[in-house]
Amino acid sequence: MITPQNIFRHEFVGLNVEVVKSSHEGFTGIKGEVIDETKNTIKVEDVEGCEKIIPKNVVTFQFTLPDNTVVEIDGSIIVARPEDRIKKKFRKF
Repeated sequence: MITPQNIFRHEFVGLNVEVVKSSHEGFTGIKGEVIDETKNTIKVEDVEGCEKIIPKNVVTFQFTLPDNTVVEIDGSIIVARPEDRIKKKFRKF
């Protein structure tokens, strides 16, 4: 089960996400479902069905977990290929 403590070890695809902060104002407020992830980007499908590609290193994401818990993550922490991020060790909160 995905929790705020182990979110780094899980796949983001399928989770709802919102960009809450960004150094580029055009990304702030984008929200939708994660449909793909690469080393440096997350692709989100918004409510209108448009796909948006968001660079990880300039934004802060707010993920909504399946149990409706909201977790805020600085994108620069998760810059890695998904398969490498899952193996990476993170400091416990």
